[in-house]
Amino acid sequence: MNNNQIFIFKIVVIGDEGVGKTSLIKKYTQGSFEKDYIKTIGAQFTRYEKEINGDTIKLIFWDIAGQSDFNFLNPLFYKESRACIIVYSLEKNDLGNESFKHIENWHNELNKYCRNIPVILFANKVDLVEENELDTTKIQKILKKQNFLGYYITSAKTGQDVIAAFNTIINELYYKFKALSSV
Repeated sequence: MNNNQIFIFKIVVIGDEGVGKTSLIKKYTQGSFEKDYIKTIGAQFTRYEKEINGDTIKLIFWDIAGQSDFNFLNPLFYKESRACIIVYSLEKNDLGNESFKHIENWHNELNKYCRNIPVILFANKVDLVEENELDTTKIQKILKKQNFLGYYITSAKTGQDVIAAFNTIINELYYKFKALSSV
């Protein structure tokens, strides 16, 4: 008798424009990286399938545009999300500084439409900074205050920690819903 199950999880990926949301999803699902920036209009979604313990996990990553022009659509995009990835840039410039400041705004907006879903933070573009010079004090405060699952220092370009970061949120969902399905 085959007891394998199928789980379907919608995961929203949010953060400011230009932080690398689309690139991270492509790196995880296709193993590729495109250096040319292509703006996401509204939202785009990527389907991806993986197997855990013989069960099929069907993932739908919703890549939400970071531009405020599309904020009015966000309630529709968040609907029925099971988890969230918030991405910010580690760059030492306006994009990096602003995207870090906006983490809390993104999380507050998410909480308006999706209560109590797991959230993980990706500190992206580590390939553009000196990793050993990163100060993680501020990020630790945010993690504690917001009760995020954790954070990963990632690079969509080099692939650093991309698979581990995505798998953390996917495993969290899988084991939670697997336990619920066996009750």
